[in-house]
Amino acid sequence: MSKPKVLISDKMDPNAARIFEERGCEVDVITGETPEELKARIGDYQGLAIRSSTTVTPEILDAATNLKVIGRAGIGVDNVDIPYASGKGVVVMNTPFGNSITTAEHAIALIMALARQIPAANEQTQAGEWPKSAFMGVEVTGKVLGLIGAGNIGSIVASRALGLRMKVIAYDPFLTAERAVELGVEKVELDALLERADFISLHTPLTEETRNILSRENLAKTKPGVRIVNCARGGLIDEEALKESLESGHVAGAALDVFAKEPAKDSPLFGTKNFICTPHLGASTTEAQVNVALQVAEQMSDYLVNGGVTNALNMPSLSAEEAPKLAPYMGLAEKLGSLVGQLAHGNLTKISIERSGAAAELNGKPITGAVLSGFMRRYSDTVNMVNAPYLAKERGLDVREIRHDREGVYHTLIRVTVDTEQGQRSVAGTLFGNEAPRLVDIFGIGIEADLKGHMLYIVNEDAPGFIGRIGTLLGENGINIGNFNLGRHKEGGDAVLLLSVDQPIDADVVKQACGLEGVKVVTPLSF
Repeated sequence: MSKPKVLISDKMDPNAARIFEERGCEVDVITGETPEELKARIGDYQGLAIRSSTTVTPEILDAATNLKVIGRAGIGVDNVDIPYASGKGVVVMNTPFGNSITTAEHAIALIMALARQIPAANEQTQAGEWPKSAFMGVEVTGKVLGLIGAGNIGSIVASRALGLRMKVIAYDPFLTAERAVELGVEKVELDALLERADFISLHTPLTEETRNILSRENLAKTKPGVRIVNCARGGLIDEEALKESLESGHVAGAALDVFAKEPAKDSPLFGTKNFICTPHLGASTTEAQVNVALQVAEQMSDYLVNGGVTNALNMPSLSAEEAPKLAPYMGLAEKLGSLVGQLAHGNLTKISIERSGAAAELNGKPITGAVLSGFMRRYSDTVNMVNAPYLAKERGLDVREIRHDREGVYHTLIRVTVDTEQGQRSVAGTLFGNEAPRLVDIFGIGIEADLKGHMLYIVNEDAPGFIGRIGTLLGENGINIGNFNLGRHKEGGDAVLLLSVDQPIDADVVKQACGLEGVKVVTPLSF
């Protein structure tokens, strides 16, 4: 079996390449290429490791015919078209924790620089002016720090600020009351934060909801004399409005490490009094650069070699330890999704995935992803666990996950149900010996079958002689039967026959089978 190939297209710590190799990947380090050069090369690789220099566009993704994963050494993924990558079935990962401390420390440093006007004082002192009376700073002790965003980096800033004896308040829709108590911060609404904060530090991703969160209107709501720091993402602040607020004196100072447009060569803020800026240095420490490079190599290797998914932005996480345990369940789930997708007809609008017994105790998201991966093959032959949820959403499919603690007849069970114009259609399966997938129920009829290869699904009237007739028909057409799997509702009612065969069933054979006495449904299947 050939090793997965990874391309490192941006400069990063050389130990990243070593980790890829130690964990079973081939790696090429080729940096500084043009988009056209990368486009011509990328088709040879299953993994692409980047920092901020490489931009992964739809054109590059179209050329990346073998690509399985993109790893961003760092937190920001503005340079990756994630929706397009998802549609292509490519996992996109980042390393959100590798530079957390570094970025938080930079925010604290800018808070102190603003409080004591250090950059301007340094410049004038080095010019020989000795402007001691020109710079009257403020203490941070006792001041209110307002955090917009209290996630990983924001929480570290909070702990450092509390150590400086600041009072910390935080606006974050995802911050629970319990977590706020744990962090030692006061949870507030945005307007209250703007009104009360002496310093504001932003630590939120850039989304449509957070873009220009410090707009002209919100800047006007801030406390006179407020000082603002942004080490998160450009675009969170209206830079023109911030300039006006600085010039009017309403904002006493601002320090930005990020800009709406980078590299920032002509920002309206440049030259404004009481404005400090750095060129996106939040993650720029030796320790952080090493950390994110090593982490992205570890994460990508785990995915390519073991199937583990960590810090993915477009699919559920699945640790390398979980992957082997979940693998048989995901195999069963994918087959059940594929089966119901091949048998249920018409416009399907809802799918339910139920887990009972041992399956209920597992990470359910990968199982749901596997079901959708199998099911959505009715619409696309390039579907996988990454793009299946996106394809389902595009088609308006209502996906429901149901977990039952109880254990029934089987120690573990996965059931997949779809709503059709004829009513609900359901299939269920279990694992034998915790590893062998088996179908145990198809549309309410108990049946035991292994779903693999080429199969023929037949619904017929339960009457003597039918098995002989179908066996004869297939034999006359040169089709060898691997396994017979039978089930029925009741004697004399509908019966189900699942045949495993050695080759695909063509349309002519299906037509002949439909003509047999008592046959109601004939559907060829493929797994």
